[in-house]
Amino acid sequence: HLLFLFSGLIGRSWAMVFAAGGFKVKLYDIAQQQLTSALENIRKQMKELEKSGFLKGALSAEQQLALISVCTDLKAAVEGATFIQECTPENLELKKKIFGQLDLIVGDNVILSSSTSCLLPSKFFTGLKHVKQCIVSHPVNPPYFVPLVEIVPHPETDPSTIERTYALMKKIGQSPVKLNREIEGFVLNRLQYAVISEAWRLVSEGVISPTDLDLVMSDGLGMRYAFIGPLETMHLNAEGVSNYCERYADGMKLVLNTFGPVPEFSGETVQKVNQALSEKIPVVPKALDARRKWRDECLTGLAKLKTQMKSD
Repeated sequence: HLLFLFSGLIGRSWAMVFAAGGFKVKLYDIAQQQLTSALENIRKQMKELEKSGFLKGALSAEQQLALISVCTDLKAAVEGATFIQECTPENLELKKKIFGQLDLIVGDNVILSSSTSCLLPSKFFTGLKHVKQCIVSHPVNPPYFVPLVEIVPHPETDPSTIERTYALMKKIGQSPVKLNREIEGFVLNRLQYAVISEAWRLVSEGVISPTDLDLVMSDGLGMRYAFIGPLETMHLNAEGVSNYCERYADGMKLVLNTFGPVPEFSGETVQKVNQALSEKIPVVPKALDARRKWRDECLTGLAKLKTQMKSD
């Protein structure tokens, strides 16, 4: 079975994804109350998904819920687990502590995986006895609807750990990608930050309004990127990649050389962007949650469409 450490949002999402894949799942947390509310939350979400026809996997919501159990004793929780996924907040000391504890009680076959989105594996796996079994599996929020998982090895991670993690993610219907080595921000965030920083510069220089900037992505680039990546886009926008580079390299370099420095993300641009976004979505829990719910519904619909397009 699989073990998810800590029952926050990511832990709950992972549990749902793996239960949908038919795996036995244990959620571990230090507080029983956290676990009780996590289970209630999962039950509610699964029932809603089942009702709307968006529940993943071949099993019913009840059958999936029966696969999920909870535990407040780490030693007992680890018992029999083949894959352990840590889902604590992005805090280096906390992660070091957790993996230090796990290192003392796990056997040689279990995979120790972290959900971290920005901490490098070498920062908290180094020095562990079981470092060969350690890996980062970074999901994308919300993992239930966005299948990508970045698999990032520690320099000492055993190749079999990478392969087993990759196979497991494939088996539950996620889309794993392997990084050959660790790098700041992994790949998803490096691409995301490149887009954010140019978006920020264009708005701060008064080239375009924040609202229109977002439209360029949602009704332009993003529509294309929902199905193909930037490299395939190049390939299709000319007679292959080599031809694209011949045709457009000079133009690209000309534009890229006009990019400004890394923005500070402070000062009046923050106020400008915040104001534009707050007019659209007020910064109050009710409005933000409603918009997140709408976002997840969009992603659910898109995931369905993508599955359909792939099978056609």
